[in-house]
Amino acid sequence: MRSSSKRQSKKYRKTSETEIFLALGLDGKGGAKVKTGIPFFDHMLNLFAKHGLFDLDVKAKGDLEVDMHHTVEDVGIVLGQALATALGKKEGIRRYGAAFVPMDETLARVVVDLSGRPYLELRGLNRRGRAGNFPAQLVEEFLRALSVQGGMNLHAEILYGRDVHHQIEAIFKALARALQ
Repeated sequence: MRSSSKRQSKKYRKTSETEIFLALGLDGKGGAKVKTGIPFFDHMLNLFAKHGLFDLDVKAKGDLEVDMHHTVEDVGIVLGQALATALGKKEGIRRYGAAFVPMDETLARVVVDLSGRPYLELRGLNRRGRAGNFPAQLVEEFLRALSVQGGMNLHAEILYGRDVHHQIEAIFKALARALQ
Protein backbone atom coordinates (compact mmCIF):
# COMPACT_ATOMS: atom_id res chain seq x y z
CA MET A 1 0.00 0.00 0.00
CA ARG A 2 1.40 3.36 -1.00
CA SER A 3 1.17 6.46 1.09
CA SER A 4 -0.82 9.32 -0.44
CA SER A 5 1.95 11.80 0.38
CA LYS A 6 4.72 12.51 -2.08
CA ARG A 7 7.78 10.53 -1.13
CA GLN A 8 10.77 12.27 -2.62
CA SER A 9 14.34 13.19 -1.90
CA LYS A 10 17.22 15.19 -3.34
CA LYS A 11 20.83 14.33 -2.58
CA TYR A 12 24.19 15.80 -3.47
CA ARG A 13 27.61 14.19 -3.06
CA LYS A 14 31.00 15.63 -3.94
CA THR A 15 34.27 13.74 -3.52
CA SER A 16 37.67 14.03 -5.13
CA GLU A 17 36.48 11.51 -7.77
CA THR A 18 32.82 12.41 -8.35
CA GLU A 19 30.14 15.05 -8.10
CA ILE A 20 26.56 13.78 -8.10
CA PHE A 21 23.14 15.38 -7.88
CA LEU A 22 20.20 13.01 -7.66
CA ALA A 23 16.47 13.59 -7.21
CA LEU A 24 14.12 10.66 -6.61
CA GLY A 25 10.34 10.58 -6.49
CA LEU A 26 8.92 7.22 -5.44
CA ASP A 27 5.35 8.07 -6.44
CA GLY A 28 6.20 9.08 -9.97
CA LYS A 29 5.37 8.04 -13.48
CA GLY A 30 8.67 6.49 -14.52
CA GLY A 31 10.25 9.59 -16.00
CA ALA A 32 14.00 9.95 -15.94
CA LYS A 33 16.70 12.44 -16.87
CA VAL A 34 20.01 10.66 -16.44
CA LYS A 35 23.46 11.85 -17.42
CA THR A 36 26.43 10.02 -15.87
CA GLY A 37 28.83 10.04 -18.81
CA ILE A 38 28.38 6.26 -19.08
CA PRO A 39 25.76 5.56 -21.78
CA PHE A 40 25.03 1.94 -20.80
CA PHE A 41 24.63 2.89 -17.12
CA ASP A 42 22.33 5.77 -18.12
CA HIS A 43 20.23 3.24 -20.04
CA MET A 44 20.00 0.97 -16.96
CA LEU A 45 19.00 3.84 -14.66
CA ASN A 46 16.36 4.97 -17.17
CA LEU A 47 14.95 1.43 -17.19
CA PHE A 48 15.06 1.34 -13.38
CA ALA A 49 12.93 4.51 -13.25
CA LYS A 50 10.52 3.31 -15.93
CA HIS A 51 9.90 -0.14 -14.46
CA GLY A 52 9.65 1.12 -10.87
CA LEU A 53 7.46 4.08 -11.79
CA PHE A 54 10.01 6.32 -10.08
CA ASP A 55 10.85 9.83 -11.19
CA LEU A 56 14.63 10.04 -11.33
CA ASP A 57 17.01 12.86 -12.15
CA VAL A 58 20.74 12.08 -12.07
CA LYS A 59 23.61 14.36 -13.00
CA ALA A 60 27.00 12.79 -12.34
CA LYS A 61 30.51 13.85 -13.20
CA GLY A 62 33.24 11.39 -12.43
CA ASP A 63 36.84 10.55 -13.16
CA LEU A 64 35.92 8.50 -16.21
CA GLU A 65 39.42 8.99 -17.60
CA VAL A 66 40.51 6.63 -14.77
CA ASP A 67 37.56 4.23 -15.09
CA MET A 68 33.82 3.97 -14.43
CA HIS A 69 34.06 2.48 -10.94
CA HIS A 70 33.83 5.64 -8.81
CA THR A 71 30.91 7.04 -10.79
CA VAL A 72 28.87 3.82 -10.73
CA GLU A 73 29.52 3.13 -7.04
CA ASP A 74 28.86 6.72 -5.98
CA VAL A 75 25.57 6.86 -7.91
CA GLY A 76 24.60 3.72 -5.97
CA ILE A 77 25.53 5.45 -2.71
CA VAL A 78 23.48 8.55 -3.51
CA LEU A 79 20.50 6.57 -4.85
CA GLY A 80 20.48 4.46 -1.67
CA GLN A 81 20.56 7.60 0.49
CA ALA A 82 17.75 9.17 -1.54
CA LEU A 83 15.67 5.99 -1.28
CA ALA A 84 16.12 5.83 2.51
CA THR A 85 15.19 9.52 2.88
CA ALA A 86 12.17 9.24 0.57
CA LEU A 87 10.88 6.20 2.49
CA GLY A 88 11.19 8.10 5.75
CA LYS A 89 9.65 6.07 8.57
CA LYS A 90 8.46 3.50 5.98
CA GLU A 91 4.85 3.97 6.95
CA GLY A 92 2.35 2.36 4.61
CA ILE A 93 4.85 0.26 2.65
CA ARG A 94 5.33 -3.45 2.22
CA ARG A 95 8.64 -4.39 3.79
CA TYR A 96 9.34 -7.19 1.30
CA GLY A 97 9.29 -7.07 -2.49
CA ALA A 98 10.12 -9.60 -5.17
CA ALA A 99 10.15 -9.75 -8.94
CA PHE A 100 11.11 -12.11 -11.74
CA VAL A 101 11.97 -10.44 -15.04
CA PRO A 102 12.78 -12.18 -18.34
CA MET A 103 15.00 -10.54 -20.93
CA ASP A 104 15.10 -12.76 -24.00
CA GLU A 105 17.13 -15.85 -22.97
CA THR A 106 17.78 -14.50 -19.45
CA LEU A 107 15.67 -14.73 -16.30
CA ALA A 108 16.47 -12.64 -13.23
CA ARG A 109 15.00 -12.71 -9.74
CA VAL A 110 15.38 -9.86 -7.25
CA VAL A 111 14.07 -9.94 -3.69
CA VAL A 112 14.36 -7.01 -1.26
CA ASP A 113 13.74 -6.52 2.44
CA LEU A 114 13.60 -2.90 3.54
CA SER A 115 14.61 -3.96 7.04
CA GLY A 116 17.26 -1.32 7.68
CA ARG A 117 19.88 -4.09 7.69
CA PRO A 118 22.06 -3.92 4.59
CA TYR A 119 23.13 -7.09 2.85
CA LEU A 120 23.81 -7.98 -0.78
CA GLU A 121 23.76 -11.42 -2.33
CA LEU A 122 24.42 -11.45 -6.09
CA ARG A 123 24.50 -14.75 -7.93
CA GLY A 124 24.75 -15.92 -11.51
CA LEU A 125 25.91 -12.67 -13.14
CA ASN A 126 28.86 -13.11 -15.47
CA ARG A 127 31.07 -10.60 -13.62
CA ARG A 128 33.91 -11.01 -16.13
CA GLY A 129 31.69 -10.03 -19.04
CA ARG A 130 31.01 -6.64 -20.55
CA ALA A 131 28.00 -4.91 -22.02
CA GLY A 132 29.71 -2.81 -24.65
CA ASN A 133 32.49 -1.17 -22.69
CA PHE A 134 30.65 -1.47 -19.35
CA PRO A 135 32.26 -4.05 -17.02
CA ALA A 136 29.61 -6.32 -15.48
CA GLN A 137 31.52 -6.40 -12.20
CA LEU A 138 30.39 -2.80 -11.61
CA VAL A 139 26.81 -4.02 -11.15
CA GLU A 140 27.90 -5.59 -7.87
CA GLU A 141 29.53 -2.32 -6.74
CA PHE A 142 26.37 -0.38 -7.57
CA LEU A 143 24.07 -2.87 -5.83
CA ARG A 144 26.27 -3.07 -2.72
CA ALA A 145 26.34 0.72 -2.36
CA LEU A 146 22.57 0.90 -2.89
CA SER A 147 21.96 -1.85 -0.33
CA VAL A 148 24.21 -0.33 2.33
CA GLN A 149 22.96 3.25 1.96
CA GLY A 150 19.34 2.20 1.40
CA GLY A 151 19.39 -0.11 4.41
CA MET A 152 18.06 -3.14 2.59
CA ASN A 153 18.68 -6.82 2.12
CA LEU A 154 19.02 -7.19 -1.64
CA HIS A 155 19.19 -10.60 -3.27
CA ALA A 156 19.67 -10.62 -7.05
CA GLU A 157 20.16 -13.74 -9.11
CA ILE A 158 20.45 -14.62 -12.76
CA LEU A 159 18.65 -17.95 -12.91
CA TYR A 160 19.85 -18.51 -16.47
CA GLY A 161 21.01 -16.55 -19.48
CA ARG A 162 24.03 -15.98 -21.69
CA ASP A 163 24.10 -12.37 -22.88
CA VAL A 164 25.70 -10.05 -20.30
CA HIS A 165 23.67 -7.05 -21.50
CA HIS A 166 20.47 -9.05 -20.95
CA GLN A 167 21.65 -10.23 -17.53
CA ILE A 168 22.34 -6.68 -16.31
CA GLU A 169 19.16 -5.28 -17.82
CA ALA A 170 17.02 -8.00 -16.25
CA ILE A 171 18.57 -7.25 -12.82
CA PHE A 172 17.86 -3.51 -13.06
CA LYS A 173 14.26 -4.09 -14.19
CA ALA A 174 13.62 -6.73 -11.53
CA LEU A 175 15.13 -4.47 -8.86
CA ALA A 176 12.78 -1.66 -9.87
CA ARG A 177 9.75 -3.93 -9.78
CA ALA A 178 10.73 -5.44 -6.43
CA LEU A 179 11.09 -1.95 -4.94
CA GLN A 180 7.86 -0.72 -6.47
